[in-house]
Amino acid sequence: MTTAATETAGPAVRVRFLGDFELTVNGTPVQRWRAGKARGLFQYLAVHRGQMLTRDRLYASLWPGADSAAGSSLKVAAHALRRVLDAHPDRPGDSGIQLVYRDFGYVLHISGLWCDLDRFQELVHTGLRAATAGDAPLARTRLRAAIGLYGGEFLRGESADWVVEQREYLRALALRALGALRADAEAREDFVELIEVCKRTLEIDRHHEETYRALMAAHGRRGELACVRRWYELCARRMRDELAVAPGHETQRLLGTLIPAAARAAAAPVTGAPPATVRALRPTARRAGTPAWSPEARTTALARPVRRARPDNRAAAALARAADQATA
Repeated sequence: MTTAATETAGPAVRVRFLGDFELTVNGTPVQRWRAGKARGLFQYLAVHRGQMLTRDRLYASLWPGADSAAGSSLKVAAHALRRVLDAHPDRPGDSGIQLVYRDFGYVLHISGLWCDLDRFQELVHTGLRAATAGDAPLARTRLRAAIGLYGGEFLRGESADWVVEQREYLRALALRALGALRADAEAREDFVELIEVCKRTLEIDRHHEETYRALMAAHGRRGELACVRRWYELCARRMRDELAVAPGHETQRLLGTLIPAAARAAAAPVTGAPPATVRALRPTARRAGTPAWSPEARTTALARPVRRARPDNRAAAALARAADQATA
């Protein structure tokens, strides 16, 4: 699957948010920040560039719980950011970056910017629109390029609330793109690309049941039943161990359709068969709606009167008659 995306040549500022954060100004990576929050301030302003962000909003996002009335932390970070990026409000440097204070807040302007975040979203949206319009080749090209740009989760390793919110939105967008690529590969019966798309999906969401079903169905069409069972077992193990749930009914039905014996084994109790003495107590018939093994059934079985065996005297009588005949 082609993953290379066409990028604009020669921007003064290049920013990567997907995966490890990276900022390059005039070809030089920015690696040293003069204040602890200067980098976070730039990241937040860059995502919302061109918008005037009030001090209260900046404090709520970057310094939650701090007193915004004092304003010292924000001033220090803004001053450091200007020095690092030469972002003077009146005389921007060669990068074209301006950090302007206006109306109790800040606004960031960047000219000549390339940002993977913007490009990724643009490619996904145009690709999905093309898919809806029935232009499969264009959709395929755009969505492949988008997934190629998705180098990892948004600002990997950072945990601020605004970062997590943005991360989950972009993650869902990537899964939508992969879902469209998966459907396209299934329609073309391109098994190689289907496997690659499914693998990429599980790297983003290891509990994505629809992807496991796609893999099971693909292997089932090829007669690779052992692979069908392994994908189901991997899905079931991850769902059980990490989410404490079982695979959904649709996934179980698919297993039953492809491998009926495997479905019966998957549905068997995990604790093993009960002892023979317990099995002997199970009633042969139960009322409709009563589980195969329940407290009610067990109580009914135990309360059933036990028939006592009657002594068989026929053998003793026969021996007595034989003795009489012998002494006659």
